[in-house]
Order: sequence, then structure tokens, then C-alpha cells
Amino acid sequence: PPAMRCGWLRTAFLPRCEVRPGPEFLTRSYLFYANRLFKAYQFYYWDPSCRDPSYSLVIKGKLRLRQASWITRGATEADYHLHKVGIVFHSQKAMQEVAAWINQTSGEGCSGFLPPGRTWAPGALYELLSAKTERDCTAALGFAMHELSLVRVEKHYQPLLQPQQSGSRLVEELYLGDIHTEWVERLHYRPTGYQRPMQSAVHHVHPCPACGIIYRADEHHPPILPVRAQLPMQLSGSWVSTHCEVRPAVLFLTRYFIFHGNNHTWEGYYYHYSDPLCKQPTFTIYASGHYTQGIPSSKVRGGTELAFKVTQARVTPMDQVTVMMLNSSEPGSCGLTSSWSAGVEQDITPTNGCLALGIKLPHTEYELFKTEQDTKDRSLLYIGERPTDGSSPDSPDKRPTSYQAPLIQCAGASGEFSNYVSLKYLGKKDANGNEALKPLPVAFLLFIALLVLRWN
Repeated sequence: PPAMRCGWLRTAFLPRCEVRPGPEFLTRSYLFYANRLFKAYQFYYWDPSCRDPSYSLVIKGKLRLRQASWITRGATEADYHLHKVGIVFHSQKAMQEVAAWINQTSGEGCSGFLPPGRTWAPGALYELLSAKTERDCTAALGFAMHELSLVRVEKHYQPLLQPQQSGSRLVEELYLGDIHTEWVERLHYRPTGYQRPMQSAVHHVHPCPACGIIYRADEHHPPILPVRAQLPMQLSGSWVSTHCEVRPAVLFLTRYFIFHGNNHTWEGYYYHYSDPLCKQPTFTIYASGHYTQGIPSSKVRGGTELAFKVTQARVTPMDQVTVMMLNSSEPGSCGLTSSWSAGVEQDITPTNGCLALGIKLPHTEYELFKTEQDTKDRSLLYIGERPTDGSSPDSPDKRPTSYQAPLIQCAGASGEFSNYVSLKYLGKKDANGNEALKPLPVAFLLFIALLVLRWN
């Protein structure tokens, strides 16, 4: 995947309503200039459909690419410097609410940001941050641009949709660092994972009803996204990852779930890898159990709250480092003592999980789900975002307020995923005769093993 070049001039945007922990609902549009300057728009809303704007931020600064990340493979580390951050309110209510946050939580320099009773002025731009005056009133909003410290650009080709057309079109996507799931940690958290990718304004996925709306927006004219039908929560069936997923603490994985709606049981496969392309497997976790009847979320409109109980699990180590780690685990804490071998699945239910992999059985997780349809009428399933600190949502107060990358229902998925798992994951040769399993340097494998010990 190419890095963002120093002369990269692109507009990138997120072509959908985004849900961040909190929850916060927003859309984003970022412009990167050839001289390393950037201008970013973040549009915030009251609703999860991004149709009722609250306020908009316009952010200006400079970005300097550094070197390939030694923590998150495939990413580029970067430094950024903010020059200005301005805010435009889109209602009196938004103005009063934000002013109250700033006046209550900021230092002396921001205590009089907006006097009480100030009348809302449509289109007025108020300065939150200025590098020249050394004023910064952004902390009260939980605002930080640390996402710019981890960058990845990917290019791929999308087949043309019309039956009479042949060939494909270039798609360019920008991955930026993840946002911490805990509000208080945002201001100093340095990302090791990614958010959902932003699309290039020139080379984006088609069709994209929201793309033009977001591209033409500015701080005075926030995008109002098209109405989308609310889908009932129907979990029954099989759902798979659409791409290699990256989680904080350097975890690369793909997921495959089967939900049995008739008896509310579920099965899940978690395929873990050591590389950002998900070609070098380390271990698989199979888990199963049952789930509760869903109820509408009181915190995240459009979401459904469920509780999942994990009662059984099996592990398959796929490389020698993982085998060594499991065989070195404390006796009785992870399957049969010193009995692990590569490619052989073992039941960890009798040992109540696997301490080395952070798996405890039985185990209950309090989840947030949502279903949608994409622009191609394929069903998507969003599952709650995992806590950034690697813990588990094992109590109602830790229930997620945002989502992971969506899974696609198998009826709407291409054959790529099944080929992905059956050939590449098992280390067999693909249609071109290429081996999927390639050895990594021993030092890096040992590093991955240490990271796995932290996985929960």
C-alpha cells in the first residue's frame, strides 16, 4: 500500500454518518495540500442519521510524514501542528451547550469564551484554538487530531457496475488513527489502530449518494445526508468481515459469525494474523454460546442492546511462536498441558478458557448492534467497538457506544472471503500458485508473541 506522498493533494471524506464513542455523530472532510498544509472539516449532529447539525469545526494545520510505523505494520507515522480551530454553531441550543462545556471545564484563558445569554449568530465563526495567541479551548469538546499521527493509504480497483461495461475503476482510501473509546483518554492517546477509511474525492467507491453532498460542504453549510430506511434487527444467518481489520495493540483479524435466530445461539470464528494484509495467520478462536432478545438502545439511537454469553471455545495455533507460547502457559490454564501443535484445534472449555490469550469461560459481554443496507442493497451488521484498553464489555456500564467495521451478510458477499479463508488462511496455494504462509523474521514473531499475551 502506498504512503501519503509529500506532494499528495487530495480531498478525503467519510461518505456516511459516523458514530464515535460517547456517542458522537459526525461527518468529516479533509483536504491535504502539496505544501504539507491541511484543512479539515468536522461536522457534528444531534442525530445518528446526520441530518440535524449541531456545530461544525474547521481545522487548519501542517502535517509532516516521518517514517514507517514499527508498531502498526503498513502505517506511516506523522507529526502534525494545529494553526487554527474555529467553530460555527447551527442553533442557539448548540451554542449554549458548547459554551457551557467550555466555561465549566477550561482554564482562565477560556472561561469567558462566550458570555451567558449571547445570541446565536448564523454563520459566525468563533476561534477555539490559535497557535499565534497560544489559546486552546478545544479540550472541553474532547477534541484532538491525534488521528493524523498514524496514516495509511490503500489503492484497489472496483469492478464497473453496469452489465454492459467491462473493466474497473481506481479506489483510493485514507486510513487515519483510531479514536480512544474513553472520552478522558482522547487528548493524549496515540493510535495503534484505524478508523473506518475515508474516500478520495477523485477515486471513490461507486455509487456514493453522500459523496457529493459532503464534498461541497463547508463550515457554514454542513452536509445533510439522504434519508435512510431503518432496518429491523434480524441477526439470523452468516456474516463475514469485508476486509482485514486492524485493532489497537497491533491486532489484525477477520471475523465470521453465524446467528441462529430460532434458539438465540451463535458461533463465531476470529482469524488472527501477524500482518496488515491478513496473509500470515497466528491463531484462530472459535467461540459459541447464546444471546438475549435485543432492546432499543437508550444511548445510541438506532442501535440495539444485547447480551452475549460465551460458553464454549476452541483454539487453533497456526504458527510455531503461538505453539511455543501456549505450550509454555501455566498447567491447567489453557487446554491440555504442553499438547499444542500447529494446525490442530483444541477445546479450551474444560480449563475455563485460556489465560495466555485472555479468554475466560463462561463469559458475558454487553453488546451494541445495528443493521443497515449499503448502496448496493447488501445487508451490513455493525457490532460494538471493542474498548481501546483491551478490556471486555463485561458489565452494562461498559457497553459500547460506537461500532466496529461492518460485517456483510454472506448472501451478499463475493467469493473473496471464502477463498481468503479456505486457501490463504490454511497456507495452501492459491490459483496463481503463490504460497500464502511466508515466514517472518524471528525477532518480529517474538514481538508478536509478547503482544498476544496482552490480548483480551
